[in-house]
Amino acid sequence: MHPSVLESLLQSVQDGSTSIAKALEQLRTLPYEDLGFAKLDHHRTLRHGAPEVILCEGKTEKQIVALTRGLLKHKHPVLATRADAAVARALKRVSRRAVYHQAARVVVIQPAAPSPLQGDIVIVTAGTADIPVAEEAKVTAMTLGSAVETIFDVGVAGVHRLFDQVDRLQRARVVIVVAGMDGVLPSVVAGLV
Repeated sequence: MHPSVLESLLQSVQDGSTSIAKALEQLRTLPYEDLGFAKLDHHRTLRHGAPEVILCEGKTEKQIVALTRGLLKHKHPVLATRADAAVARALKRVSRRAVYHQAARVVVIQPAAPSPLQGDIVIVTAGTADIPVAEEAKVTAMTLGSAVETIFDVGVAGVHRLFDQVDRLQRARVVIVVAGMDGVLPSVVAGLV
């Protein structure tokens, strides 16, 4: 449960617009909901600042849909990672708000209009093969409210391309480096920022 939702519920009980019984019904599944195959964590946002994420790999479409419905029922945003086109279609049947980011293999469902993006994250890739992972990180960060910029294909084999980006990297509050085959790039970037 998001802190603002809990505050709103408590305020509505205090002012009499929600009965104690109705509030208890809404709080019944705290801190988690047992779905049989999974325990859906509704307190994750309270504890960590971000809701539970659905990793689709290894789950059936039916399980993914059940997890999605559980999150939406509690007004959590849905971030379903490693999703294929079939999962995206299934989640679009659950909610018209579902957006499939094909390059990132992520489905996002925002139950309400998202807040303006804050922060300053730069995601760097060594090569073009790293772009899908970078896109997944980008969609995830944006869903959680961060502004993101990407810099692709600046691995150490062409390190001059990275040096052209040093000013931008140094202005970022967070830098994420995705380097599948280029194990040196994270250390080089760390040395520059």
